Amino acid sequence: MPPQPTSAGSPARVGFVVSKAVGPAVVRNRVKRRLRAVVAPGAGSLPADAICVVRALPAAGSASSADLARSWQRALERLAPARSDA
Repeated sequence: MPPQPTSAGSPARVGFVVSKAVGPAVVRNRVKRRLRAVVAPGAGSLPADAICVVRALPAAGSASSADLARSWQRALERLAPARSDA
Protein backbone atom coordinates (compact mmCIF):
# COMPACT_ATOMS: atom_id res chain seq x y z
CA MET A 1 0.00 0.00 0.00
CA PRO A 2 1.51 3.38 -0.98
CA PRO A 3 1.98 6.03 1.70
CA GLN A 4 -0.99 8.31 2.20
CA PRO A 5 -0.47 11.96 1.28
CA THR A 6 -0.18 14.24 4.26
CA SER A 7 -2.72 16.95 4.84
CA ALA A 8 -1.62 20.54 4.41
CA GLY A 9 -0.01 21.97 7.48
CA SER A 10 0.88 18.68 9.13
CA PRO A 11 4.07 18.76 11.20
CA ALA A 12 7.41 17.61 9.83
CA ARG A 13 8.17 13.91 10.16
CA VAL A 14 11.62 12.63 11.08
CA GLY A 15 12.85 9.06 10.71
CA PHE A 16 16.08 7.42 11.76
CA VAL A 17 18.33 4.92 10.02
CA VAL A 18 20.85 3.25 12.32
CA SER A 19 22.59 0.34 10.62
CA LYS A 20 24.47 -2.56 12.18
CA ALA A 21 27.70 -0.73 11.31
CA VAL A 22 26.98 1.55 14.28
CA GLY A 23 27.27 -1.36 16.72
CA PRO A 24 25.30 -4.10 18.41
CA ALA A 25 21.58 -3.69 19.15
CA VAL A 26 22.15 -2.06 22.53
CA VAL A 27 24.34 0.64 20.97
CA ARG A 28 21.98 1.17 18.00
CA ASN A 29 19.01 1.63 20.32
CA ARG A 30 20.95 4.06 22.50
CA VAL A 31 21.90 6.08 19.40
CA LYS A 32 18.25 6.17 18.28
CA ARG A 33 17.11 7.35 21.71
CA ARG A 34 19.77 10.06 21.79
CA LEU A 35 18.93 11.18 18.26
CA ARG A 36 15.21 11.38 19.08
CA ALA A 37 16.00 13.53 22.12
CA VAL A 38 18.28 15.80 20.07
CA VAL A 39 16.02 16.16 17.05
CA ALA A 40 12.65 16.64 18.78
CA PRO A 41 13.21 20.26 19.91
CA GLY A 42 14.61 21.33 16.51
CA ALA A 43 12.04 19.51 14.38
CA GLY A 44 9.72 22.48 14.78
CA SER A 45 12.09 24.58 12.69
CA LEU A 46 11.61 22.24 9.72
CA PRO A 47 8.99 23.25 7.15
CA ALA A 48 5.52 21.82 7.63
CA ASP A 49 4.99 18.58 5.67
CA ALA A 50 8.77 18.00 5.55
CA ILE A 51 10.06 14.45 5.69
CA CYS A 52 13.57 14.17 7.11
CA VAL A 53 15.69 11.04 7.38
CA VAL A 54 18.57 11.10 9.85
CA ARG A 55 21.19 8.48 9.06
CA ALA A 56 23.63 7.55 11.82
CA LEU A 57 27.16 6.93 10.64
CA PRO A 58 29.29 4.29 12.40
CA ALA A 59 31.00 6.95 14.54
CA ALA A 60 27.62 7.75 16.13
CA GLY A 61 27.97 4.61 18.26
CA SER A 62 30.69 6.24 20.32
CA ALA A 63 29.46 9.84 20.05
CA SER A 64 28.06 11.68 23.04
CA SER A 65 24.66 13.35 23.04
CA ALA A 66 26.42 16.70 22.77
CA ASP A 67 28.29 15.50 19.65
CA LEU A 68 25.03 14.33 18.08
CA ALA A 69 23.38 17.66 18.94
CA ARG A 70 26.22 19.60 17.28
CA SER A 71 25.91 17.44 14.15
CA TRP A 72 22.16 18.00 14.02
CA GLN A 73 22.61 21.77 14.39
CA ARG A 74 25.17 21.78 11.55
CA ALA A 75 22.72 19.85 9.37
CA LEU A 76 19.97 22.38 10.11
CA GLU A 77 22.33 25.25 9.30
CA ARG A 78 23.19 23.66 5.97
CA LEU A 79 19.48 23.37 5.19
CA ALA A 80 18.77 27.02 6.00
CA PRO A 81 20.00 28.43 2.63
CA ALA A 82 18.07 25.77 0.72
CA ARG A 83 14.88 26.56 2.64
CA SER A 84 15.21 30.30 1.96
CA ASP A 85 15.60 29.68 -1.82
CA ALA A 86 12.27 27.88 -2.10
